[in-house]
Amino acid sequence: MNTLAWIVAGIGLYWFAVLYLDSKSLLPDFVSTQGPILTIHTQRGKAFLDWLAGPKRLWRAWGNFGLGVALVVMVGTFLLLVVQAILVVQNPPAPTAATEPQNVLVIPGVNQFLPPSVAPEILFGLLVGLVVHEGGHGLMSRVEDIEIKSMGLVALAILPIGAFVEPDEESRGAADRGAQSRMFAAGVTNNFAVTVVTFLLLFGPVVGSIAVTPGAAVGGSFADSAAEAADIGQGDRIVAVDDQRIESNTDLDETLSGIEGRTVTVTLASGREAQLERSLLVTGAHPDSPFESAISVKPDDTTTIASVNGTAVHTEAEFRDAVADRPVATLRTADGESATGAVGALATVAPDSPAAEAFPADETLVVTAIGDQRVLDRSELTDALSANAGETVSVTAYVGGERRTASVTLSNGDGGISSASSGISGLSTSEFGIKAYPAGAFLELLGGGFGGFLLENDSPVVSFLSGVFGVLLLPFASISLGAGFDFAGFVGTNAAFYTATGGPLSFLGEWGLFVLANVLFWTGWVNLNLGFFNCIPAFPLDGGHILRASTEAVVSRLPTNQSRQLATMVTTTIGLVMLVSLVLMVFGPQLLSG
Repeated sequence: MNTLAWIVAGIGLYWFAVLYLDSKSLLPDFVSTQGPILTIHTQRGKAFLDWLAGPKRLWRAWGNFGLGVALVVMVGTFLLLVVQAILVVQNPPAPTAATEPQNVLVIPGVNQFLPPSVAPEILFGLLVGLVVHEGGHGLMSRVEDIEIKSMGLVALAILPIGAFVEPDEESRGAADRGAQSRMFAAGVTNNFAVTVVTFLLLFGPVVGSIAVTPGAAVGGSFADSAAEAADIGQGDRIVAVDDQRIESNTDLDETLSGIEGRTVTVTLASGREAQLERSLLVTGAHPDSPFESAISVKPDDTTTIASVNGTAVHTEAEFRDAVADRPVATLRTADGESATGAVGALATVAPDSPAAEAFPADETLVVTAIGDQRVLDRSELTDALSANAGETVSVTAYVGGERRTASVTLSNGDGGISSASSGISGLSTSEFGIKAYPAGAFLELLGGGFGGFLLENDSPVVSFLSGVFGVLLLPFASISLGAGFDFAGFVGTNAAFYTATGGPLSFLGEWGLFVLANVLFWTGWVNLNLGFFNCIPAFPLDGGHILRASTEAVVSRLPTNQSRQLATMVTTTIGLVMLVSLVLMVFGPQLLSG
């Protein structure tokens, strides 16, 4: 049995034991159960809340600010979910790991993006989030003179997972709508406040004390690759190739491109040296590649390009040299398969664009030249289009194997021509066979650097918010950012790619600094998601209560004798729309894509 199975079995045994004790009336009166959830009620802490609620004018100002924030987030959440649900219905996306129902749950080990190694940090963030959330309700209840029936802790088996505050319903009903709305908004306000504080600390002194270790970070190696044969894999760092020092992933590519010969000597950070025989492994093939018939990349299948027009190739530099003057070439694989096709950059043409007058907009082209400039891949196509922006140039491309040349005016910079795939003719290749881990990019995102990907000259607020958005995507970076890897914090093998140096908190050392960074990262991440989730305008969430109070306030001013029925109709309709939208977002790709 794996760890998750043992946990589930333990919770099951605990649940039956609690049910037995409850059936025998052996549980104390202040303890109640709902399934495996145990709640411990107490009257203690009321005096502390009364004392804390003393400056009522200050807390009401904070409550009004939080209510405004909650209303904005509620409207935004409603529109986002509805629009996303409509898009799923209109154009059902192919199911991905992100749309798997179990990945909606924030449970390490169940959610495949959340490894069990970060369970303590996630549990701590959840505990903080629930305590400040319920504490906010309790504090604002006393500010608004709403009596508190009880408070307490919530536990899953023996693990405390949160807290609760239970206002007296009669007292709450007697309060005005503004007081009730501020009380319900206080929880999400506190969650967002915790998010701001934790991310300010994370973006500033914490990440400022962490640096990427020198060398090329290896996140893994491809099957049957040169790296796998040399036993180079996940967690390794390449620090030298043929005695040339390697400082980064980019440095590795540049160094390899300048080394002739098939065999290179690789030095790892551990001090081990390995002889590596380079071979041109195909790591990806676009379905519209002219060579896809001979080179089909599957999870359990690998393909190596052995020759171009009869000339043996082992490296990417040799491959480029072999096709530089050949717009059409024959590739042969190590398995003996061969295919002949156009060699260039895969591209598409936008409808009603200048390029659409010469090339079809419903087919993938292989662009081989822009003017007199030979084009092999995405970067060369982009450079050639940029260099001739606004001008009329000849474009040579192959459509369905047929060569066409036409004059195209590159209005708007590209004339409607855009890249469809990276790599030569849609083939992604690797002579080394490693999967480079983007340690530097992840550290920049973790430090709030996502704003640089969106806007130039950001204001501090815009930069911070865009940085928060970037951190929100990090656990799903392989899908949301196309990074090839996910980032769950400084855990596992990726911790070897970072070091504590040069910042105000470097004295904590790598272990202390990484633990602090992980705690701040997940505490902010969990609180942000708790705040957004509770702003959904549907019962029994806080957003649903705020929606009812707001709707009743508006309806009460209308000339009608059915205010209550009208308010119920509005809130029920919005709640049902939200429920359907959530179901479509979670289960729609599986139900509709077929």
